[in-house]
Amino acid sequence: MRTTFEKTTLPNGLRVISERMPALHSVSVGFWVEAGSRYESPSLGGISHFLEHMLFRGTETRSAQDIAREIDSVGGVLNAFTDREFSCYYAKVLGDKLPQAIDILSDLLLHSRLDPVDIEKERRVILQELHMVEDSPDDLIHDLHSESIWRGHPLGQSVIGRQKTVHSIGRDELLTLLSDNYCGRNLIVCAAGDVDHQDLVSRVEKAFHDLPAGSHVTRELAPDYRSELSIVSKDLEQVHLCLGCRGVSQVETDRYAMNLLNSVLGAGMSSRLFQTIREQHGLAYSIYSYLNNHSDAGALTVYCGTAAEDVPQLLSMTLKELRTLKNELISDDQLERTKEQLKGGLLLSLESTDNRMSRLAKSEIFLGKHYDLSALIEKIDMVTKDDMLQLASRLFTDENLNLQMIGSLDPAAYPADCLTLS
Repeated sequence: MRTTFEKTTLPNGLRVISERMPALHSVSVGFWVEAGSRYESPSLGGISHFLEHMLFRGTETRSAQDIAREIDSVGGVLNAFTDREFSCYYAKVLGDKLPQAIDILSDLLLHSRLDPVDIEKERRVILQELHMVEDSPDDLIHDLHSESIWRGHPLGQSVIGRQKTVHSIGRDELLTLLSDNYCGRNLIVCAAGDVDHQDLVSRVEKAFHDLPAGSHVTRELAPDYRSELSIVSKDLEQVHLCLGCRGVSQVETDRYAMNLLNSVLGAGMSSRLFQTIREQHGLAYSIYSYLNNHSDAGALTVYCGTAAEDVPQLLSMTLKELRTLKNELISDDQLERTKEQLKGGLLLSLESTDNRMSRLAKSEIFLGKHYDLSALIEKIDMVTKDDMLQLASRLFTDENLNLQMIGSLDPAAYPADCLTLS
């Protein structure tokens, strides 16, 4: 599919990026703000997520019900999410309905009421969301793992926040976040699909011409990776665990080799962990690995849920797979299969305008530039077995291991020295 990338920076620093996909009738547009949990003070943890919720509560001219009805009336989808380094407000509509989508999204960001009564209602909603996570150990374990590996750094903070911090957020704090972070230099508008770039620029410029440029967010120093073993005792049917090690950031050249290592280890049904632990030994229903990469830090994490009595064997087998990857070259056949898996997944994901739009934004946020598909495939094809072995040897070390577990376990049975790749 032939596509066209274009980028325009407005006088107030707002960036407008588009990828035209002429064969499609739909368009996905996202308003990305470089405001996330990484930029929050510990006392206001979760405020970016709180604000994201509040912007859908109504504007000066639209009620929450008006917003829902208006997007439904054009057959579109409207939603938002908050992450550690950004927040995104997005819509997917038919190409000729893009003006309505831009109008609604800009209204949310520029004219939300932040009514005190609505703030209290949304506070209760978010507290229920927190309770839901705390009651779901397969969700909670990932938050605890991030908090552990980057303890004391904003990257380790929960995106949702904690009960204490959610209670401390008020209208003044939300308004301060809006004025400080929702400014031209922190805002990126991305669209992919049936979109004309100049028309998009014109509409965005008209909506945001009065938005101050402000100051671009500044990051704290990169976090130190922490090695730790922690157990939360809880009466559960299963033990949920995250075993992690240091990874690479979004900007390091080793990120392509890191993606291939992750695929070999635990990303997919043919991965070593899935085949060994689930298929051969039946120790788990769900086991997988994933990358938790940011602008200046990263981690590779293995997640699994298993019976308490099977934890020692599962840990031993997982450590064995990590040890093998750091000590032995993978075969030529597995290297090619893994590359094809990664490239195939990339190609399939880019058939979606949502994913195309997200890729534009993340490339801008993390890299400040954009790679076309052929360049990405070339980067993947350039990775060698030696590249993967050297990376695994550097990262898969005892000093980089971090294990978090929740379940009915005796902490005394798992001393710190039970984790070793030596």
